[in-house]
Amino acid sequence: MKLRGKRYDTYEPVEVDICDGLVTSIKRMEGEAAGLPWLSPGWIDLQVNGFSGFDFNGETTSVIDVAGVTDALLTKGVTGYLPTVITGSYERIRQAMVAISDACGLYPHVNRSVLGIHLEGPYISAEDGPRGAHDIAYVRDPDWKEFIEWQEASGNRIRLVTVAPERRGAISFIKKLKQVGVAVSIGHTNANPVEIELAVEAGATLSTHLGNAAHPFLPRHPNYIWDQLAEDRLCATFIADGHHLRAPVLKAMLRAKRDKFILVSDSVKFGGMQPGRYSSVIGSMVELHPDGKLTPVENPLILAGSAQALDVGVANAVCLAGITLTEAVEAVTARPAQALGLPETCWLQQGNMANFTLFKSPDEAGTLQVVTTVIGERSLGGEGTI
Repeated sequence: MKLRGKRYDTYEPVEVDICDGLVTSIKRMEGEAAGLPWLSPGWIDLQVNGFSGFDFNGETTSVIDVAGVTDALLTKGVTGYLPTVITGSYERIRQAMVAISDACGLYPHVNRSVLGIHLEGPYISAEDGPRGAHDIAYVRDPDWKEFIEWQEASGNRIRLVTVAPERRGAISFIKKLKQVGVAVSIGHTNANPVEIELAVEAGATLSTHLGNAAHPFLPRHPNYIWDQLAEDRLCATFIADGHHLRAPVLKAMLRAKRDKFILVSDSVKFGGMQPGRYSSVIGSMVELHPDGKLTPVENPLILAGSAQALDVGVANAVCLAGITLTEAVEAVTARPAQALGLPETCWLQQGNMANFTLFKSPDEAGTLQVVTTVIGERSLGGEGTI
């Protein structure tokens, strides 16, 4: 297989040869690069609840759900991601962990793409607003024994945990997570400035979808959004689907975080599906609108989750927030990799496993087209290959 594209970082046109899933040569192409797609490392999404009808947070999670999400995300440029398991009963969370682990054991391509698991809850705020759509019946204080049992069920795959620092025992819990190499993100929180400071000192390094899962009305200052936005020791993830954060808010927040912002989809099972009305796992009807907005049928003024993949987030960061294409790609490649503690290697090097996304710049309508996605011996698309 040959890939031809412009490097996203240097703008150089290159030709990449791939054999048996490995990069065998990289050559600089002579002449004009016009018409070539952009070439970047495969994109990483740290927060995926489901996609294309497959769900990590239904009553049961199956290996088919994991494989289905993995395959669907490849069409959107995502080669690595964290299945995200949210607040629920002990058994439901454990069952999802087992299913993800089993899928990684059964399917080599899933094992390559699943970089770990994101446990989002249940150790979060019980307050309306910060709790988001998480079921209040299962919100609780951190329990180390419970976490270790889930970690064992997952095959030691939990790599990121979202925690509200104000929960009883949260600070000591964060310290323990850091000691065992699990990244900690502050999220779904009503923490005060002191609690946020203590969480960072204990080892928290991220903020989960900052600007969302918050009270509809907050004091101008202080508040937990400003405190996290101003904390230079925290990277922050943002949902840039065009609905969770208005364009001016997204622009201001990305500029405030500068080289410490990460784009995530936070997609749910309805992402990638046709517009229409669907029954959700919580028993209510939701409507997926033609513009990708997902709302409860009975209350279309609020959101029922994100239904967009990471390609939309990259395009919106460029078109709505004025971020350069290079910065936007860094926010879905190098930065999430660093947040997970993945080893730093040259992304375009002979002998490496092939892991690339080829794509075209957003058009006038703000639509970004993924051309080809390659991870190992698995590829989707074809316009970037010859």
